[in-house]
This record gives sequence, C-alpha cells and structure tokens, in this order.
Amino acid sequence: MSERGQQHENAPSGSHIVAEMREFASFSAASQRYIKRALDIGLGRADAFALWARNAEETRSIRSHYLHYQALPALREEMPSAHTDTCPDYVLAKIITLSGFDLSQGGLDGFSAYRFLYERLLSASLRPWLPSSFCAAAASPQIAPARRKALLQSISEAAATAPGWSMREPVFLPEWVEKVPVPKAA
Repeated sequence: MSERGQQHENAPSGSHIVAEMREFASFSAASQRYIKRALDIGLGRADAFALWARNAEETRSIRSHYLHYQALPALREEMPSAHTDTCPDYVLAKIITLSGFDLSQGGLDGFSAYRFLYERLLSASLRPWLPSSFCAAAASPQIAPARRKALLQSISEAAATAPGWSMREPVFLPEWVEKVPVPKAA
C-alpha cells in the first residue's frame, strides 16, 4: 500500500471520534475522572493541583502521580514503532511499573479504561503489549486481592488473545469541563 493510502486509512473520521467518545462515556465516573486527570498530568495539559485537588489526600495523590509520570517522556522515546513486533524487555518493565501505579490508585475500573488511557499517554503502537502489561500489573501484590480479581476478570479473552491490533492513533482526548451553574427557576 502506498504511503498516501496508508495515511488515508489511518485518518480519523467522525465515526472514530464518536466511537471513542461513546467508549469513554461507558466508563464509571471515577474512571472518567482518573483518565482526565492522568492525561492532564501525563500530557502536561494543565496544573492538576489547581484543577483536580479537592483535599490534602488528593494533593498527595497528584504529587505522586506527577512523580511516577516523570518516566513518560523517556518511555515515549523508547516505544517500539508501529512497524515492529518486538518490545524491549526494559521498556515493557517500565510500562508494567507505571501500570502498577495507575491500577493501584483505584481510579481505573478495568482493562478497557486502562487501554483507553495508555493509548493516549504513550501511543497506538503500544496496543499489542497492553494486555500483558495490564495482567502483570493487575496481578501485583500491591493491589488488594478482591480488586486484583476484578481487574483480571475485566480483560476479555478476545482482548487477551487478539491476533492483531489497529495502529490508528486515538483522537479523542477527554478534558475537564467546568460545571455550568443552572439558573434557578423564577
């Protein structure tokens, strides 16, 4: 296929954006909030302390989030390209470590929310390694046994054994939306 044909095939369409928005809408409110906050931190979009911290505990959590996500720029540089079927062990180990942090925070309800976040934090070229990194991180002893069970049950057999993955980059990046005050009825 020509480069021009490849670009056209991977170009986002309205239906792709709507599908991504619907998928995001299917996540719990906690997962949606965590994904938006993580994207603000991981992509450097906003001051997460000012936007997301509601109390001292959340301030500590956001500080920890910033510290863990310091690894993202270097990890993005080391990511395998979409044209390779190998991922260096040290890169996969870093992804698993980062995944363990995100899953231990309790904001991601399962594999779909995790995949949604990591495709945006790192890239579509990571998709083939997401099932294994998710399972490794979800099975970690730092996650409570009941949560570990729920996380591991959230990945479908189809996702765990997929023979191929799309390399189309995600286009919908959810963001904080200010609450609009509702005028009181007269």
